[in-house]
Amino acid sequence: MATPTMAAMSAFTRRLGAASARRPWTTIAAWAVATAVIIALAGMAGGAFAEDFVAPGSQSERARQLLEERFPEAANGAALAVFAAPDGQRLEQHRAAVDAAVTRIATAEGVSTVANPFAAGTVSPDGRVAYAEIAFAAPATRLGPEPFKAVGSALEPARQAGLTAELGGDAAFINSETQTSGAEAVGLLAALVILLVAFGTVVAALVPIVLALIVVAAGLAGILLLANAMDVSTAAPTIAAMIGLGVGIDYALFITARYRENRAGGADNSTALVDAMGRAGSAVVFAGGTVIIAMAALLLTGMGFLVSVGLSTALVVFGAGTAALTLLPAFLTLLGDRLDRGRLPSRRRRRAQGTGWWRLAHHIARRPWPYLVVSVALLLTLAAPALAMRTAFPDAGDESTSTTERRAYDLLADGFGPGVNGPLLLVVDLRGTGAGDIRELARRVAADPGIASVGEPVTSPANDTVILRLTATTAPADAATSRTLERVRGMLPDNAYVAGLTAMTADLTHHLSTTLPIFVGAILAASFLLLMLVFRSILVPLKAVLMNLLSIGGAYGVVVVVFQWGWFTEDTVTIASPLPMIFFAVLFGLSMDYEVFLLSRVREEYNASGDTTESIARGLAGTGRVITSAALIMTAVFLSFAASPSPFTKMIGIGLATAVLLDATIVRLFLLPAAMTLLGPANWWLPRWLRRRIPRAAARGGRGGKGGRVGGEVGVGVG
Repeated sequence: MATPTMAAMSAFTRRLGAASARRPWTTIAAWAVATAVIIALAGMAGGAFAEDFVAPGSQSERARQLLEERFPEAANGAALAVFAAPDGQRLEQHRAAVDAAVTRIATAEGVSTVANPFAAGTVSPDGRVAYAEIAFAAPATRLGPEPFKAVGSALEPARQAGLTAELGGDAAFINSETQTSGAEAVGLLAALVILLVAFGTVVAALVPIVLALIVVAAGLAGILLLANAMDVSTAAPTIAAMIGLGVGIDYALFITARYRENRAGGADNSTALVDAMGRAGSAVVFAGGTVIIAMAALLLTGMGFLVSVGLSTALVVFGAGTAALTLLPAFLTLLGDRLDRGRLPSRRRRRAQGTGWWRLAHHIARRPWPYLVVSVALLLTLAAPALAMRTAFPDAGDESTSTTERRAYDLLADGFGPGVNGPLLLVVDLRGTGAGDIRELARRVAADPGIASVGEPVTSPANDTVILRLTATTAPADAATSRTLERVRGMLPDNAYVAGLTAMTADLTHHLSTTLPIFVGAILAASFLLLMLVFRSILVPLKAVLMNLLSIGGAYGVVVVVFQWGWFTEDTVTIASPLPMIFFAVLFGLSMDYEVFLLSRVREEYNASGDTTESIARGLAGTGRVITSAALIMTAVFLSFAASPSPFTKMIGIGLATAVLLDATIVRLFLLPAAMTLLGPANWWLPRWLRRRIPRAAARGGRGGKGGRVGGEVGVGVG
């Protein structure tokens, strides 16, 4: 007897699919209206993206709150207009052009003040480079890209006079617009080719692509609306679109494959569709739910940046699941037999026992130890570089040289030293006790070997807060800068704090490093308990957790080798501190998807035969084609984002593609069959006392077609 929860899920997906199929035009019209309304609302009421890098309870958060309360002008964003004369010339020779640009900057929308570099003395010792400090009327995280477009246009007089003029500084960096390479279209083309091979017909291959594009378009509009209610990072739409394209195609693939398999087994279109919705549809609910839960778990970090990424991605994944359960049945109903149009040259279908997947499983079963040892050794080798991973928040020096922020960064570093790109703000609360003499405090800080200079004290209008600008000797993302920050904080009285983007991101990195083990442990524990409930086993979920760690560790290692060590690239790039947590959240959900599709079929076959080796072979034969196709689609989509000019997007694309590829090849094809063969009947061992206390979960489902059924349905029963 099925438990109410799982029985209700299967019944719900059947009824939902059947309802959409009975009224296909109504369903499509409802989706079209809803999508149009969301896009229209996003255009009218969509918010601007804003970054929130504050670590809860950190010293930089207390400093920011103090500035916002007592000295709001100092808490506002600042950028630097950087000017450079041609080689061999001094900027003084072009003073009129610089003055004209500064005058135009002062009139740009959002700018409160701008300091002429000749009056402020911000000209490099060799006279070739100078910068004008620009103060805005709002905090850097609230500005968005528009003010910087206006300032960029104001630099034209200097450029027309033959000068190099770039826009840099903290506010410009965090508000820079995310660049795209256009390679995403290549990823979609690769996905189409994979679907053509998997389905063998053009129309069937196009259906998942169209569905995913609709989902991403509506999802991105929804993220804009979300930005009107909370701070949403500029990285959130990119990550959400990346995951949305992958899961949108995959969910449609799972249901369409099951539908076509049922039709090939002799079922009429209506029956085939309802059965596919009940079986594959409930699996999609499970798969989508795990991704949503994993992404929503980022809320546990309490960090605005990660919270916005988690909610945005969860929103798009929810849309992908909803579209697969409602819009897809409507499409399939209207297409009917036309789904098979554009058929490619067909190949003779073979029985599951004769497939390459079946033969591979039996081959591994004859020599499981070599496959187990070699697979684990390979994954551990790939994961080993992760032990040397050093994370920090990227600075403009990690950006592409095609961006004005990176060119400004390089000019400033050449003219004034690397520390000028990441100033620290020493904030002193004069209402507190122990402040002492500000000049003496400044002298102590200036004596630190990591501090290049300390600016003059600036006092708030109420004379209750003082700010000193500190310039480090090293770049913002340099590990030495973090050590300097720790030393400076160690010599400060209780009512003095260090703020600024560099201090804020250092606190963010520290907060993430302490939160990551708890976050990972919680996700692994949840996955273990969920799989134990579904498969009534201790070793199956334990094995799944360990294999997840191996594949994700391999992805971490590849990211370290490519970016931190600079293999296969021109230079090294700092690994962004939020990436390990984002990787784990995403990959947990995606790998759980493939895990359940394969193991549920293996368990079904074992229940029928009691033969471990044969059940593994049949399970692999029945699910291998769809799982491999889904993984290849994910890999193609993720790799397309690796062509982005943004190093952050590159890291996400390469890391996720590597993990999915490792999970679908080494883990699913070699390591899992070898481990399950060695464990034999112990795979399904559950202590008697525990068996009596948890609901009974089993993998069940019928067979369809000569090639065996694609994927399994997870069903739960008691007794």
